[in-house]
Formats: sequence, C-alpha cells, structure tokens
Amino acid sequence: MRWKDGRRSSNVDDRRRVRLSGKAKGGGLGILVLALIGMYFGIDPSIILQQGERMSGDSTMEQRQYAPSAAENQLADFVSVVLADTEDTWGKIFREGGSTYQQPILVLFSGAVESACGFAQAAMGPFYCPADKKVYIDLSFYQDLKNKMGAPGDFAQAYVIAHEVGHHVQNLLGISGKVHQMRSQISQGEYNQLSVRLELQADCFSGVWANHADRARQILETGDVKEALNAASMIGDDRLQKQSRGYVTPDSFTHGSSAQRVRWFKKGLQSGNLQTCDTFGAEQI
Repeated sequence: MRWKDGRRSSNVDDRRRVRLSGKAKGGGLGILVLALIGMYFGIDPSIILQQGERMSGDSTMEQRQYAPSAAENQLADFVSVVLADTEDTWGKIFREGGSTYQQPILVLFSGAVESACGFAQAAMGPFYCPADKKVYIDLSFYQDLKNKMGAPGDFAQAYVIAHEVGHHVQNLLGISGKVHQMRSQISQGEYNQLSVRLELQADCFSGVWANHADRARQILETGDVKEALNAASMIGDDRLQKQSRGYVTPDSFTHGSSAQRVRWFKKGLQSGNLQTCDTFGAEQI
C-alpha cells in the first residue's frame, strides 16, 4: 500500500503513555454496559465480564514512561495516514450527498482504555464507540492479526481501520441507531441477523473507501486487495468459531461468515457506491 507520502490526520488521540487500571467508573455497571456494547460488536461478553471481575476499585490513570519501538512508531504513523485518507474519502462522499462528514477521533491505547461505552482492554480488539464517536485500537492487535489470525500486510491493517470507520458512517447515517432500537423488540436470533447485516455493511463501506481512495490517490499496490480479502476471510464467524470451538453455529453469527465478509467488501470495492451496500434490503447476504 502506498501510504508514506499521505496526509497525517490531526484526529489521533495517543493515550499510550497513560496506564489505566481498576474498574470503570460506576463499578460493575460500567463493565456490564461495556459487555452489552461488546455483544453488539460481536465480542463474547463473558470475556469482558471476567476481566471486570478481576479488577478492583475505581479506574485510575497515571502517566508512565513509554518508549515505543521504531516499528510501533511507524505503525502509529501508518494509522494516522489511513485515518486521514478515510476523512478525505468520506468527506467527499458526504459533500456529494449534500451533507457534512463529522470526522471521528481515533484513540491509540496500550493495555486498557476508558471510553464513553465503558472500560475496555486490548483483548477486545479494535472497536468503535457510538456514544463518543471514537475508534479505539491497541496497536498490538496488528501482531495478533498477523500471527494469530494469519492476515499480514499493511492493507489488511488499513481494512481494519476502514471497517471501524464504516461503523462511524453508519452511526452518522442513523443506521446503527435503528438497529439498536430493535434490540428489545425481537429475539436474540433475529437480532444476531441484524448484527450480521450491520457488520457486512461496514465491510462494504470499507470497500467503498478503498475504491475512492485508489481512484483519487492510487494507494493500491499489487497484492493489497488480496491482503484485505484474506483478512476479511480470517475473521469470519464460521472460521473463528471453528478455531475456538471445533464446530460452527450459524444462528449465533454476529459478523457474518468468511465468504459473506469477502463478498460484501468486494461489492464496495468494485462499485464505490454506497447504494451497493444495502445489506438490509438484500434478500440474500
């Protein structure tokens, strides 16, 4: 991916020097709220609840000596460029649609972080919090993406950011809010299906970003699309369930199968059109 000459975003909040420990403010309620948010983003809530039980007292913050490696500094620089590129792309798309794009903040953290959605630890992976319109990421996730999930490459890393920004776009468009409102009106299985469609749409939106960014700034190099498709495939519900449980239960999917994630990313990439990403209107996903 061609990125080193790209613009750097001013919307990166680097909190890696802050050490956070203890429970979220509000005690167990904060952990419970985060668990519910985690369920929405496809995270096993028991992981969060177990982490919360191991904490004690209120959350505390302290400055710490932090000396990132040269490789981590380059990765933080890369994240800033990708975020800036999503800003340019979605800013243009929203202007063409007659509205204004509200740029999200991207928070870099190390180990744990306090968000408007609650207390989060790095084990959650990257996430978007609709309550404060911020994307959160611990850069160590990219090592997991490469070593544990088998999805190396800089464009695979860019896809992760673009997917979370896709959730921000859904929030601005009111799509995710409508899905949340349905939570108390339908069964868990039906809600899981809505969650899958929401996630697949974010995949499609990330493809739309890649399409526009490449046409405007020629960011793609040979093999980049393959990297993104591989990443989408590796984090499909079916593959992850098979690895962790040894079997697959489609009714519990919250993000979509590997094939679905690949298909919807490709739809956005090939068309560059938001209308192509109507996962909620599609008879078959």
